[in-house]
Amino acid sequence: MGDYGFIDIVLFAMIAAFLILRLRSVLGKHRNSGEGKSNLGLHALTQTQKTDKTTTEPDSNEESKGEPKNTEEDSGGADLVKIQKVIPSFEQLEFLAGVRAAFEIIVNSFASGDKDKLAGLLSDEVFNNFSSAITDREKKGYVSESSLIRIIDTVLLEASISDGAALLTVKILSEQINAIKGEEGEVVDGNPDLVMEVADIWTFSKEMESPDPNWRLVATRSLD
Repeated sequence: MGDYGFIDIVLFAMIAAFLILRLRSVLGKHRNSGEGKSNLGLHALTQTQKTDKTTTEPDSNEESKGEPKNTEEDSGGADLVKIQKVIPSFEQLEFLAGVRAAFEIIVNSFASGDKDKLAGLLSDEVFNNFSSAITDREKKGYVSESSLIRIIDTVLLEASISDGAALLTVKILSEQINAIKGEEGEVVDGNPDLVMEVADIWTFSKEMESPDPNWRLVATRSLD
C-alpha cells in the first residue's frame, strides 16, 4: 500500500515488537464482572470506555490459529466511498488485516504494561484510560494470566466522516482465556480454565488530509 496504508504502520509496530521482550499473555475480564473491578482487565475497560464526540457508536501471547473470517458485507455506504476517494490506497481487506494485527499488539501491550507502544496506536483519550488502568493494576500487584486463543472474525460495521477525519468501526470476535491473579497467585477475576468468546467494538480514526499514515484507536466497547 501507499504512504497512507494502515497495514504498513501495524507491520512496523509488529517488527518493533520483535526487537523487545514480548509477553505472550493478554489481558481480559469476564463481561459479567462488577464495576468495582472494571479497571483490572482490557475487556472490562472496553465495556465502560466512553466515546469522544467525534467518534461513532454503533449498536453493536499466542498467534491467531487459522485464517480469520470476514463474513459480512461492509455497511460503510457513501462515507466509505468518500474515504476511498480521499485515501486511494485504502483497501478494506488490508485494513481489517491491520485491525487483527493491531488488536493483538494492543492487548499484549496492555498486558505487559507497555505504555510507549500503546501511545503510538491510541488516541490521547483512550491512551489515558488504558494508562490509568495499567497504573491501577500495578499498584494493586495484580498480574494478567490471560491468553488470546484466536481471532474468529473481523467485520466492518460502520464508516463515517467527522471534522475531516475518517472513522471506521469494526467488530472483533475472538476466543480468550481471561484471568487476573493477585500477588499470592490467587485468582482475583476471571477463570483461567474457561475459553470465552468475546465481541469487541473498536473505532479507528485517521485525518483524511494528513500525511500521517497512522490509524488510531479512538473508541472501544464490548457487546453484552
